[in-house]
Amino acid sequence: MPITEADLHAYVDGELSPARRADVGAHLAAHPDAAVRVRAWQEQKRALQRLFEPVLDEPIPPALEAAAVPPGARRSRPPWPALRIAAGLMLALLGGMAGWWGHGRYQASALADARPSLPQQAAIAHAVYSPDVRRPVEIGADQEAQLVTWLSRRLGRDVRAPKLGGLGFELVGGRLLPGSEGPVAQFMYQDAGGQRLTLYVSTERDGNPDTAFRFAREGGINVFYWIDGPFGYALSAGVSKDELARVASAVYDQLDKR
Repeated sequence: MPITEADLHAYVDGELSPARRADVGAHLAAHPDAAVRVRAWQEQKRALQRLFEPVLDEPIPPALEAAAVPPGARRSRPPWPALRIAAGLMLALLGGMAGWWGHGRYQASALADARPSLPQQAAIAHAVYSPDVRRPVEIGADQEAQLVTWLSRRLGRDVRAPKLGGLGFELVGGRLLPGSEGPVAQFMYQDAGGQRLTLYVSTERDGNPDTAFRFAREGGINVFYWIDGPFGYALSAGVSKDELARVASAVYDQLDKR
């Protein structure tokens, strides 16, 4: 039987029979392009696991636990193993959703009331797209002017791609992403060693007027984020906090001079 796209995804997720897995392995050995795609998907999966595994050890929020019990019913806490299983199922669900995001088809609807924060959204987007070998961006840096114009038009406000060459990071390009309430822009940069960082630009500020410079660690991803005018910005990377702070300060200074 021919190897399909579904077979490749099942290979990454470990859902094939031993015989079919061997068939896919032989296919990948004979088709380097497919092998590169599969490796990118595997890295995306590992990045998402690193990002969401801490959730397994978090208690269930009281509001969610209360909502799950019918009025008048006896409120008994399920055993801890059951909680871990439930959290694991949620992790698997988020991993599946990320696959849709990777193809640009995810639209937030049922999760609107529990949408991630700005640094969480930025970290998820970084984890999904930064490992992509074949198509990490929609429009490359060789078309930077068109990219900025396109993203500005879609977000309804002027956006800019900061210049980070002096810090060793060159623009790779950018893409448009779906946010909870509207479009989001993502700019991607890369240094000579292949390390990538992404700048997430959103008009969704959750009503928070605080412009303070903040740091968050989402899984294995460091994020500096802040509010400036109509935008919320988040700079994400797997580099150290100190190195990312240096780059984030440069980004902040450039965008503040608009």
